[in-house]
Amino acid sequence: MEKKRIHPEGPELSRIITGVWRWHALSSSDTEALINTSLENGITTFDHADIYGNYSCEELFGYAIANRSSLRSTIQLVTKCGIKLLSDKRPEHRVKHYDTSKEHIVASVERSLQNLKTDYLDLLLLHRPDPLMNPAEVAEAFSTLKQSGKVLFFGISNFTVTQFEMLQSYLPFPLVTNQIELSLFNHQLFFDGTVDTLMKHHISPMAWSPLGGGKFFTASETQKQLEALAQHYTCSLSQLLLAWLLKHPSGIFPILGTTNASRLTEGANALTVQLDRQHWFAMLKLVTGKDVA
Repeated sequence: MEKKRIHPEGPELSRIITGVWRWHALSSSDTEALINTSLENGITTFDHADIYGNYSCEELFGYAIANRSSLRSTIQLVTKCGIKLLSDKRPEHRVKHYDTSKEHIVASVERSLQNLKTDYLDLLLLHRPDPLMNPAEVAEAFSTLKQSGKVLFFGISNFTVTQFEMLQSYLPFPLVTNQIELSLFNHQLFFDGTVDTLMKHHISPMAWSPLGGGKFFTASETQKQLEALAQHYTCSLSQLLLAWLLKHPSGIFPILGTTNASRLTEGANALTVQLDRQHWFAMLKLVTGKDVA
């Protein structure tokens, strides 16, 4: 599989990323099988967050790779922090809220390292923009973690253009990605300056929910036309939707959040679908209902 730097000064990641947010219900053997399926298809990057699976997914993944020490140098571990859930595992949380304090960021990283059975993270993202975020304090936390070697690179998730630029202005090194919701069905960020600004800074976005949360799995005229186009390319509907994102010059890294091994393989093979420019715009018209201006 193609590997690409997400930023000129950032990590090299597999162009398709495996997301683990639904893995909490998997057995140990199923977890290992999905990791193996990813690797067999050239997917070496795994997207985590401290909160996934009610704070359980990182630990499940860590157990699955605990006896495979040679694997660490060939995979890239991404995780996120900054959200505090109401949870039986966190009884001190009285309300769901954000916390981007230095204390929480550093403590969250320490726990993620322990859960993932590793001594460093390839990439740490702030999960959501926090209205109480002190950018100077975040910069201090990031610098401390970078200097210690516990986190190699940093980014953000779900940030607006101004939130990104504000935080970046406090940092002595670049934010290397913004993980955002992007798909054919959620394409607004292509037109509101979010993706443009990332490209201005030579940053490739990571795309969560790249299939639109299954919106196309409904009996509709739009789906019928998309299926006809998929037949034209001799690919599945999922591969067509991924190819639509992969066509964009920002160099998007789609995250596949499936627990189905065959769908993971199918998604990895979307890189072979070379979508025509006119078909890209035809797909956009299908969901907007109108031609471009």
